[in-house]
Amino acid sequence: MRAARLIKMVLLLQSRPTMTASELARELEVSERTVTRDAQALSEAGVPVYAERGRAGGYRLVGGYRTRLTGLGRGEAEALFLSGVPEALREMGLEDVASAARLKVSAALLPSLRDAPRAAAQRFHLDAPAWFREPETPALLPVIAEAVWDDRCVRARYRRGEGGAEREVERELEPYGLVLKAGVWYLCARVREGGAFRTYRIDRFIAAEPAQDRFVRDDEFDLPGFWGAQAERFARSLLRAEVVVRLSEAGVRRLPYAVDPVAARDALAGAGEPDGRGWTTVTLRVESLEVAHTQLTALGPEAEVLAPAALREWFAGDALRLAARYGSRES
Repeated sequence: MRAARLIKMVLLLQSRPTMTASELARELEVSERTVTRDAQALSEAGVPVYAERGRAGGYRLVGGYRTRLTGLGRGEAEALFLSGVPEALREMGLEDVASAARLKVSAALLPSLRDAPRAAAQRFHLDAPAWFREPETPALLPVIAEAVWDDRCVRARYRRGEGGAEREVERELEPYGLVLKAGVWYLCARVREGGAFRTYRIDRFIAAEPAQDRFVRDDEFDLPGFWGAQAERFARSLLRAEVVVRLSEAGVRRLPYAVDPVAARDALAGAGEPDGRGWTTVTLRVESLEVAHTQLTALGPEAEVLAPAALREWFAGDALRLAARYGSRES
């Protein structure tokens, strides 16, 4: 543990001209007294660490000293590509590996480029979870993430919902990849029995035990492509009803923001030419009439429901109540 900390201290000092004891203590997660002892140990080992006294003082490396310990290990190189998603790294247990990789890259840069990581961090930040929800890290995520990185099979038990009921299922999986969607973690895996690729919500896993054997990864498997196809198939599976709607030009533009994007794309692709007033009639797939009512209400007067009759009557009733409400002079 101390050896790793000493290496990290050297890399920190190599990537910055000077660091105070408090800055080093914060980065290394130790006390300032420990920083002093570590600096002395490095100096005794031949690393030219120089301590400057005073308010503007700190620690620095003398004479342009550069360590040769900047080569990236495989795990560090892989984690480095995820360094733009700090929360995901933390949840998968890869934060320390990625931190070491970033330090090595910074230490290897020319002095004129060493502010590049900080400049990028000041200008871009990815916040993956959706608004108005507190994301929870699944307890088994680090175990499954380690199996994904190691191409190691997993014996998993999870809850599967069927017809409103849930039952426990046990499978042996080849974990190919992880996906973080709006704060929810998913595993894309191949079932060993049958060889089918499936998607699992990790928060539905009850148990996950890595096996001794590893699987041979299919090099043709494309994680982004697989996830995109699965997500679109899932979205379409929810759309069990159809409504016919007339849309103004503004309604056409706003439709993808009011309803499911897949449904909007399909509806607009199958629409005919606008009529003489510029209105376009589309057949829109929806989850239910209740959901359609909520979604299409957002379009206001830019949409007119033509069918089914029950939904049209629902909107007609809304229109009458709105007219009565806004036409009344009562406060």
